[in-house]
Amino acid sequence: MQPVHLPGPRLALRELSPGDVDGVFAIYGSPAATHHLSFEPRTRDQVAEIVQRSVASATADPRSEYAVAVVERQSERLVGFGRLATDPHQQRGATFGFALRPDVWGRGYGVETVRLLLSLGFDTLGLHRIWGARSPLNTASAATMAAAGMVEEGRIREHVHKAGKWRDSIVHGILDREWRRAGAE
Repeated sequence: MQPVHLPGPRLALRELSPGDVDGVFAIYGSPAATHHLSFEPRTRDQVAEIVQRSVASATADPRSEYAVAVVERQSERLVGFGRLATDPHQQRGATFGFALRPDVWGRGYGVETVRLLLSLGFDTLGLHRIWGARSPLNTASAATMAAAGMVEEGRIREHVHKAGKWRDSIVHGILDREWRRAGAE
């Protein structure tokens, strides 16, 4: 597969580069941005390792992980991080996740990011099913995934251990035919 470069109306997905550490740290180092994620804020060194692993995983053959930068098209500023990972236990299936810088929340970037990640999965990779999980308290993420055409499928009990406590996750999924139907509307 060619390197990921997928433009949307205001945002684009592109491959991560070693120079993206500070941009990703603005997300993964932020208590606000990681509040509903499955992990505590990361240090800059931890983010540098994540970016380094992500850059290396882009050269794997076959490639099973697509960790990408979400950038504003006009400024090319990194405003988000997205991940799509194929599931070896599910034919043509993948999980996905995303996070945005808190200073861009409320602009509709979440919906555009999810649509771009779904397009990568369905239109580029030919997947059948993509799913993601969110914190039960993250109503903004629930609305974002619903607006992108995803369906709430259920609850995984005590799925995430964070801050010394177990937390459930709410699963949202979408099938290729649902994605195609939403694009035709």
